[in-house]
Formats: sequence, C-alpha cells, structure tokens
Amino acid sequence: MFSKEEAQRIKREFWVSFAEENPRKWLLYNTKIKDVAFKFYVDNKKAQVSLEIEPKDDKNRIIYYEKIESLKTILLEEYLPDAIFERDLYLENGKVISKIWVEKNQVSSNNRNTWPDIFDFFSDNMERFERFFYEYEDYIKDLKINT
Repeated sequence: MFSKEEAQRIKREFWVSFAEENPRKWLLYNTKIKDVAFKFYVDNKKAQVSLEIEPKDDKNRIIYYEKIESLKTILLEEYLPDAIFERDLYLENGKVISKIWVEKNQVSSNNRNTWPDIFDFFSDNMERFERFFYEYEDYIKDLKINT
C-alpha cells in the first residue's frame, strides 16, 4: 500500500511517461461537441479508453449516444471489436452519462511492469477510436440528422 503522496507521485510519473512515449496531441476534449470527450483511465486493476457523452440536456445525451450506437456494427467490425456500449451509466455522484469504451484488465498504474502494456493499449485503441470519430463526425455532430 502506498501513502497518498507516493500514490500521487506514481500517478504523475505514469502520465509523464505515457506523454513522453506518445508525444502526440490526442483528440480528447476537442471533439467540438459540448460535453462529449474521449478519455484515458487507469487505476490499480484496469485501463480504459472511452468516449463519454454527458451533456446536461439528457435529450441531447441520448441523441448523441443513439447516433454512435447506430454505427455500432461499423465500430465493432472495423475499429474496436471489444467496445462496450452503455446508454445509461450511473456514476457514484448520481449523474447519468452514456459511455462507449474498451478495457484492459489485470494492469495497474502502480505497477511499472504493466506500464508498457497500458501505453500500447492506450495508444492503439485511442487511435482507432479517433479514426472512427473523424470518419463519422459530421453525422455524429449534426443534431438535425437523427438516427
């Protein structure tokens, strides 16, 4: 078990190392869709690459999710075969979001031996997710075109 300070130091070291090994600008929050963002996540059990849809207007959240869900076969067959879709994901704070993600288990940000696996997982899957998004972004962004 690590002290809080040690855990923060390791986490900071993890992200600095990832950035140094992958010196590129990721799409992340720059989707140009308010409250729709790509995210990296890692803890002491798993790593995730996700697209989180969390507009304050629940109607827009559902529309964006359903647009992406309408492309599910393409996403699964051509980009991310292990993607998981969750229309209504309830967070601990009570907020409801929609999320599409891929996950790698049995890795830990606290275990430097798993860092190369996490970095490869992050890089490969975020790149695939971004390619998918860029290919279909006009359709996803346009709320007038409904599913």
